[in-house]
Amino acid sequence: MFQKVMASFGQGGATVDARILDRHVRPGGTLRGEVMLTGGQVDQEVESLAVTLLARVEHESTNGGEATVVDMPFQNVHLAGKEMVRAGAQIKVPFEVQMPWETPITTVFGKFLTGMAIGLQTNLNLSRTVVDPQDVDAIPIEPVPAQHRILDAMSRLGFQFSSANLVKERLDGADQQLPFFQEINFTPSPSFAKVFHEVAVTFLARPRDVQVVLDVTKRVRVRKGGGLGARGQSMLGMFVVEYAALGRTNWEQQIEGWLREVAKARGIFD
Repeated sequence: MFQKVMASFGQGGATVDARILDRHVRPGGTLRGEVMLTGGQVDQEVESLAVTLLARVEHESTNGGEATVVDMPFQNVHLAGKEMVRAGAQIKVPFEVQMPWETPITTVFGKFLTGMAIGLQTNLNLSRTVVDPQDVDAIPIEPVPAQHRILDAMSRLGFQFSSANLVKERLDGADQQLPFFQEINFTPSPSFAKVFHEVAVTFLARPRDVQVVLDVTKRVRVRKGGGLGARGQSMLGMFVVEYAALGRTNWEQQIEGWLREVAKARGIFD
């Protein structure tokens, strides 16, 4: 009886441990893995077993306060339900998760992007328990070739990666499916450092192409006749990269041309 009571509080009860089999996955691809379900000291009834994709997202305050960070689920796969796990039993449950095309990238050539947190959460719901076992594993998500080509163009233009983050918001004019988007932030190259604070790249991938949004924070004058100060003005540009036509465009030239247009002075406070 004592063992049953302790198991209901998560001590000596069944446990889960997920293992991701793929070295990396890409947006739109399939993540493969397996969950090891291990019985505890007593028999327990499983209500459900599932894996969920989680994203750590910044949620802007509506009253002007500091942004909060939340772990937001954006894909769920049910694996099992209503089964008995015998004490000490070991059950291996394979799984496949279809990654949404807008899944944020977390690595480039195996190097993790600072600020990114995308994980696979395994949830085991047990009958008559207070605490349900959970397990969270980081997922290495590499860019699709079109995303990688744009990131490479930014690097070739002299922009340096600084950080990445997820924002719970919608982009005006974009075909956006998820309730959040990724910003990959770059410090400007020497030729743009005097007029830009930073440039953020957002990818909204689809089966045949990817929408690319460039968000430039441009320095503005603090007063008439003054120099460019710490204040910034956000300016957005958007273009589409078709996978089938990826190699037909000089993306360094295209991106630099738009940035130079943005850099031009347009008024007394710019």
